[in-house]
Amino acid sequence: MTVGGSGGAVAEHPPPSRTPAVPDAGRRRPLGARLLGPQRRNLWFWAFVGPFALGLGLFTYVPLAWSVYLSFFDAHNTVSPSGSDFVGLGNYTAMVTNEAFLGSLGTFALFTVFIVPATYALSLGLALMVNRLRIAQAFFRSVFFLPTACSYVVAAVIWKLSIFNGVRFGLANTVLGWFGADGTAWLSTTDPPWYWLVIVTVRLWLQAGFYMILFLAGLQRISPQLYEAAAVDGARPGWQTFRYVTFPQLRATSVAVVLLLVINAFQAFDEFYNLLSDARGYPPYARPPLVYLYYTALGRDQNLGLGSAGAVILALIIALATVVQAHWFGLGRKEE
Repeated sequence: MTVGGSGGAVAEHPPPSRTPAVPDAGRRRPLGARLLGPQRRNLWFWAFVGPFALGLGLFTYVPLAWSVYLSFFDAHNTVSPSGSDFVGLGNYTAMVTNEAFLGSLGTFALFTVFIVPATYALSLGLALMVNRLRIAQAFFRSVFFLPTACSYVVAAVIWKLSIFNGVRFGLANTVLGWFGADGTAWLSTTDPPWYWLVIVTVRLWLQAGFYMILFLAGLQRISPQLYEAAAVDGARPGWQTFRYVTFPQLRATSVAVVLLLVINAFQAFDEFYNLLSDARGYPPYARPPLVYLYYTALGRDQNLGLGSAGAVILALIIALATVVQAHWFGLGRKEE
């Protein structure tokens, strides 16, 4: 500060500004400090997510990577083959030329033809009915969703021992007997293949409630103003309203449901194995890919390399089918 004479102006000069020193400005912070964030704000995030991420990597991604590794080796009765057992793409060539494996893919295709349209129609119908209820909607929603919590193994055992059991026993044969019809060996009759009825009905009972919830969420997102506008335009309640208003508005939900149904059909194992296998083993018919790979990798030969190659091929087919369906249905495309 400078003070002039009498009558002079007083001039003040502010002290020179100082830039606060930034610690470690010239070097990168350690990885641990960056993960924890400033003042360790991310500590609780990693406390909750860390165990899940560790388990996911240890029990999902490591086995997947090791399965891909095994698919290039002749791994009989071992999960750690040596370098001399390297066969390259030999396991993949053997699988794509194996009639049994190709037949299992045909079984999957037939199962998909049955289960995808049936589950889609049933779950959509249940959602439409529950959505129209004005009383006890939560009760019926819970009742239809409850089978989703049931284990596939338990449901398959119930279907096999209580409903479609043998020729003389079981609920299905009892009902047929009321009408004078003969009993049917549901799971061992191949002409006609009645076992498909057992497999499809148990899967329907298990998963229809889950997809019903998805459709209910889609129905509740539709604006009531669309129905009012449709009524003004002369659309009659019922089929016309469903066709021109409800169903187009469920397009995104329908795409998601179809994708999930196809992927789940690829992964079918529990109901097939627990319904059709017995003390004598698994019958030669109705073997989906996972059942065939199970017997290939863990059966008499325990050819883990061949089974791993089949698993990789199956994963690639699932990924390709998902991409094709998403492109066909326009998933992620902006609506005009």
